[in-house]
Amino acid sequence: MLSNQRNGTLYVGVSSYLVKRIWEHKQGLVEGFTKEHGIHTLVYFELHDEMIQAIQREKQIKKWNRDWKINLIEKHNPYWNDLWSEIV
Repeated sequence: MLSNQRNGTLYVGVSSYLVKRIWEHKQGLVEGFTKEHGIHTLVYFELHDEMIQAIQREKQIKKWNRDWKINLIEKHNPYWNDLWSEIV
């Protein structure tokens, strides 16, 4: 999950190459919602063995209400730190 600030706009996505995809978001190379809203801070991520599992989880989280997403982030990252350094 990406955000533009603490308790800000959230984006849920999936990628087979997380480092590259987050770098692209940070560089403003991904056109659309994230670029329009300045969303480039990695606040939560999960790793899955199979892409099908990752896609299923993405779909599940996208259906959640905002409070559930915020609770998930704050359970693992209470200060909404940018987790970029954990994946590079």
